[in-house]
Amino acid sequence: MKKAPLILLIVLILISCKKEKVTEIIVLGTLHKPEPNFNSEILFDILEDLKPDLILMEGDSSFFTSDFRLKKALNSNEVIASQKYADKYPMTKLRPYGFEGRIQHRINIGSRPTDGLTTKLLDSLNKSDLLSVSEAKIVNKWNALLEPLKAKASKAPENFNNTTTDSICQERQYYQYKMLTKITNTRNEFANHFHTKPNGQKISYREGYQLASDFWDLRNQTMAKNIMKMAELNKGKRIVVTNGFMHRYYILKELKRLIKGKNIILKEFYD
Repeated sequence: MKKAPLILLIVLILISCKKEKVTEIIVLGTLHKPEPNFNSEILFDILEDLKPDLILMEGDSSFFTSDFRLKKALNSNEVIASQKYADKYPMTKLRPYGFEGRIQHRINIGSRPTDGLTTKLLDSLNKSDLLSVSEAKIVNKWNALLEPLKAKASKAPENFNNTTTDSICQERQYYQYKMLTKITNTRNEFANHFHTKPNGQKISYREGYQLASDFWDLRNQTMAKNIMKMAELNKGKRIVVTNGFMHRYYILKELKRLIKGKNIILKEFYD
């Protein structure tokens, strides 16, 4: 009888020492629209190989029904493949992690469509040789950085899910949201062109583009925080995070910071 407490103590020690299963997060950069090199079937096959417990979608709650099924009107690669996977493996959870109400928020604050109007005006000034040498250099560099990304995006998904492509994306977005604002914040054309917001107030291209720049940071930081919230609720699970591959570098950068000291690892889908 005296042995019983000792055995119980040993069992309790073993249980307490048992290592908690690691949470795996796989950030999978995608193309939203089907292409020969990447479509819903290719994505479905990747999910089949990964066997995720949870798939996080870049969209917000508007993408889902009340019971977390994806709305059938949506037809991106991620939606089709993820729903097909969840249908085959009903225990898999699908959840949103995007910035809630993103599109309407941008319309309301005026960053949309002023961001597109601003870049159109920039290209027009550049083609008309109205920019300074340094300004033209910035715009030309921004445009040129798109070409290697197009080449990467035309190949197998491993080619737009790696550190090399992430670095190009980071530089391209740096030029779009930090370097272009050096032009828009100083040239009068962008202070003197206006867009009318839904509330009737006017907003200059300069102000609208700065808001778009700020929102790029806010959106990606918010998505990373939302991913972490879901990871905390699904400890020890394998989580696949789908997103347009231009977001990958930012989300990974934020996640690397947020997972420090936590039992979470980041993996590539091909590891």
